[in-house]
Amino acid sequence: MKKILVTRPMPAPVIAALSGHKVAVRDDTRPMSRDEMVAALIRFDAILPTIGDVFSADVFAAAADIRAGLLANFGVGYNHIDVAAARAHGVAVTNTPGVLTDTTADLALTLILATARRAGEGERLLRAGGWDGWHPTQLLGTEVTGKRVGIVGMGRIGQAIAQRCHYGFAMEVAYFNRSAKTLNFPAKRMSTLEELAAAVDFLVVAVPGGAETHHLIGTPVFDAMQPSGVFINIARGDIVDEAALIAALQSGEIAAAGLDVYEFEPAVPKALCEMENVTLLPHLGSATLETRTAMGRLAADNILAFLTGDPLPTPV
Repeated sequence: MKKILVTRPMPAPVIAALSGHKVAVRDDTRPMSRDEMVAALIRFDAILPTIGDVFSADVFAAAADIRAGLLANFGVGYNHIDVAAARAHGVAVTNTPGVLTDTTADLALTLILATARRAGEGERLLRAGGWDGWHPTQLLGTEVTGKRVGIVGMGRIGQAIAQRCHYGFAMEVAYFNRSAKTLNFPAKRMSTLEELAAAVDFLVVAVPGGAETHHLIGTPVFDAMQPSGVFINIARGDIVDEAALIAALQSGEIAAAGLDVYEFEPAVPKALCEMENVTLLPHLGSATLETRTAMGRLAADNILAFLTGDPLPTPV
């Protein structure tokens, strides 16, 4: 019987889908240690890892006799896995694209609305007992409807965000992407990130993580944004130079930020936590029962296909 490792607790249907094999479920919600990953490559036929489980080239090199033939990543982003090193050691890698698009796009709109309308600040005020009643100038935010949104990365998630902004809030859409996209709504492609940042009220990051996008957003982009601009990141934390973002917020170069991901998560800088004009969420992008179950089922489908020698549904 084939041996499968699931590296974090998962919704019950995910484990049930793998029940025909010997499945070990790690009950720790934290990322695997280096030693755990090395041991897993040696002991299991397939592994279902997720963000934080950093399968680097060093980990593969340390596992002298690798038994695992597949890393079925739970998540669309796989920058925590050295895919080239995996392939060099005969390990295939899959991910879970598509199934989390709508949920992540919904969360982007949550951050846009909550940050623009100062919802987090208002809730903190009320819960602390500091609200003394309605008055005309209390917690004045900014409109979302009819404003301009810029999308950095017009892939599946970027398009879903832009579509919601256009059709739901009559926003003008602009974007920066390596190639032009054929879209079912009007959108202007900008030639540089700085040009996009200067032209919009809300700048939303939706590119994949990895070496190519590390610190893609930094001081030049924040300098280009309007002082009233709002920055949103639902992609990967290290796409943004966090120190540059903090500096831009502290200096008033930009007005506010809504963040679901962080450069060194789960560590979140004290400076961000102390700012009232920053909405902070604990990486909730795909956090619905329906979506997390669908992600796990797709990862399981990849594992089952691998074990039966069938084509992998979503190889990377």
